[in-house]
Amino acid sequence: MPELPEVETIRRHLAPRVEERVLARVEVRDPRWCAPLSVAEVVAAIEGRRVERLWRRGKYLVASLEGDVHLIMHLRMTGTVLYDGDPARPHMRVVMAFDDGHALTWVDPRRFGTGQLARGAADLEAFFDARLGVEPLSEAFTPGLLRSLARDRRAPVKAFLLDQRRIAGVGNIYADEALFRARIHPLRPAGRLTGAQLERLRDAVVASLSAGVAAKGASIDDFRDPDGARGSFQDQFLVHRRGGEPCPRCGKPIEKLVAAGRGTYVCPRCQPRPRRQKAAVLAAKAIGITAVEATGGILRRPTGAPGGGDA
Repeated sequence: MPELPEVETIRRHLAPRVEERVLARVEVRDPRWCAPLSVAEVVAAIEGRRVERLWRRGKYLVASLEGDVHLIMHLRMTGTVLYDGDPARPHMRVVMAFDDGHALTWVDPRRFGTGQLARGAADLEAFFDARLGVEPLSEAFTPGLLRSLARDRRAPVKAFLLDQRRIAGVGNIYADEALFRARIHPLRPAGRLTGAQLERLRDAVVASLSAGVAAKGASIDDFRDPDGARGSFQDQFLVHRRGGEPCPRCGKPIEKLVAAGRGTYVCPRCQPRPRRQKAAVLAAKAIGITAVEATGGILRRPTGAPGGGDA
């Protein structure tokens, strides 16, 4: 899924090309893209309007049009925005043609991407207030703010970082990279992090996202910039998708586990487990339990083992 650096890469490529241009023709080929609004309603609202600003909020790309109309777009898992892409390309969902003869084409094989409307600044603000927290590359994202957001949170810190209502734009890739940089295990409860750990985490989130932006995003599967080029951040991963490879810091093999329902990569030496979970893992090994459920630390015996069931 495109995260903050990938969406910011798209914005930086497109803003100089589409700002001050008029949306001369809009063709929505997939009604799911704008549901529950109808295609006719969306086209009538944006066609013929000038793009005053193209900007980003979290993982959303926003086109603010004249007349205080805003098109809010989310690429979800497989969405790609191409500048002058082939409109006959498979999985094409939306075509937006401008008054200068150029066009944006939206490709989305899994059809999860969305386009939504906000009519007026108040509606736009309400839309984001209900969904997104602080921008992590803004001056507002301070260690003090992070401390207040994490206070009393029992959820694992990985889940905390992925919660868009608290920190906007961080996804699976950049959460893994930030937690490694900060030397924090992803299953450690967010509310139990020390002040020093939270300060390291804040700096690590900013550093990871900034590195992703500088590399023009990570192209693991579908992501391409509007000119069709791949990002390069995948070549700089410290731990993400590097299971079994040596840690770049200590050399110990990187491990893969599940945290917040997502495949997660850690160095077991640089990111030690919380004490309770480490003790539970040792106890599990002692009595022959082979799996530990990563979310919540629930131990499960192998099927057919004596005393089977939840331990």
